Amino acid sequence: MGTTANQDQAIKQFQSIIDQMDESMKNTYKNMHQGYPTETLERFLKARDGNVAKAHKMLIDCLEWRVQNKIDDILSKPIIPINLYRAVRDSQLLGLSGYSKEGLPIIAIGAGLSTFDKASVHYYVQSHIQINEYRDRVILPIATKKFGRHISTCLKVLDMTGLKLSALNHLKLLTTMSTIDDLNYPEKTEIYYIVNAPYIFSACWKVVKPLLQERTRKKIQVLQGCGRDELLKVMDYSSLPHFCRKEGSGSSKNTENGSNCFSADHEFHQQLYNHIKQQAELLDSISPIKQGSVHVGVPDTDPEDAKIAKTIESEFHRLGNLNGRSNSVNGLKIDGN
Repeated sequence: MGTTANQDQAIKQFQSIIDQMDESMKNTYKNMHQGYPTETLERFLKARDGNVAKAHKMLIDCLEWRVQNKIDDILSKPIIPINLYRAVRDSQLLGLSGYSKEGLPIIAIGAGLSTFDKASVHYYVQSHIQINEYRDRVILPIATKKFGRHISTCLKVLDMTGLKLSALNHLKLLTTMSTIDDLNYPEKTEIYYIVNAPYIFSACWKVVKPLLQERTRKKIQVLQGCGRDELLKVMDYSSLPHFCRKEGSGSSKNTENGSNCFSADHEFHQQLYNHIKQQAELLDSISPIKQGSVHVGVPDTDPEDAKIAKTIESEFHRLGNLNGRSNSVNGLKIDGN
């Protein structure tokens, strides 16, 4: 993102404010920017449409959230025992499938088949933040070095296979994670690709799309079917998420040669979990590893996000009522079958 004269001035103002912060705020800021402070400030400016005052408040709120919730230490807090971690992975489907042709990490998400019913909400939020932090502190720096240019964003491919009206049960959790991302990890996703979208998604998208800011709408691409042909324009086959590899496969559960990046046994999750265990062992002599989830304070939901969540909820209820009256689930494809 190139800077204008106004942005340059805003960044200088930001930097002078950061210079006056206490050490805890400065340290967490270093963990955030990973050697690219200017680019980080640009992200916050972009997230607030260039409004310096709003971007400044957003940054300060983010740094305070990180300090208060000890986010810098979250990569030393393993989810234990291991069977609990596996249960989280089996019910919160996401992983790293590879890299785009331009070097951006590709995060695959099984949005339709994630059930979030094997652990407490706190473990899912903890896992979500850990993956964000691992992406920013480990994956993106590796990509930057590998591709010889600064890489600070990723691509996300969301598989809507299996999306059901029962997804309404975890709408609050999804809104919580979305709020954390919007306020503390702004502008980290270049494009969202939606694949295997059933009728229920199409119906919700129709009413939600007009509520989104234009900047956000431009990032979302709803692809036909599994999206394989379109995605192969931006990534190689080896980086294609497993649910996009075969036209008509239509399932996050289909795998090919162990390529399911949602699995706890996938290379990405093995590396992530080992990294967290190693960081925990380094601190073990100071403070023994404790079992239990990390409780993170969640910022207030942005009014626009709250409105979108309410709209989705209303649309789900409308579809549920429609389904009840018509008694034709298969005809509506409400369950994505």
